[in-house]
Amino acid sequence: MSDPCIFCLIVAGNIPGTFVYRDEVVVAFRDITPRAPVHVLVVPAEHIESLATLDEGHREIGGRLLQAAAEVARIEGVAERGYRVVANTGPESGSEVAHLHLHVLAGRPMRGMG
Repeated sequence: MSDPCIFCLIVAGNIPGTFVYRDEVVVAFRDITPRAPVHVLVVPAEHIESLATLDEGHREIGGRLLQAAAEVARIEGVAERGYRVVANTGPESGSEVAHLHLHVLAGRPMRGMG
């Protein structure tokens, strides 16, 4: 990868972010254009392009991302009321950054997926 992506720069501390959770594998920070009162991005510290590029060697990272999303919901006080976790993958998904990330959305009733 020649130019680091914006999420890699945030993880490295080169661009400021409002961090909600961080460990050695996963970083969570507030989305700068929130779509809900709670909108936190959960990303692996290692650059992985998308969910589609996860392989057997990333099994632990995938699990840690989901665990971190649940922890973010607890930290934000929405775990009991409910929250949505979204992973956009590929050009038709609306994803804007080519770095695997989960969106944790909450703080208001969500519309159905249908």
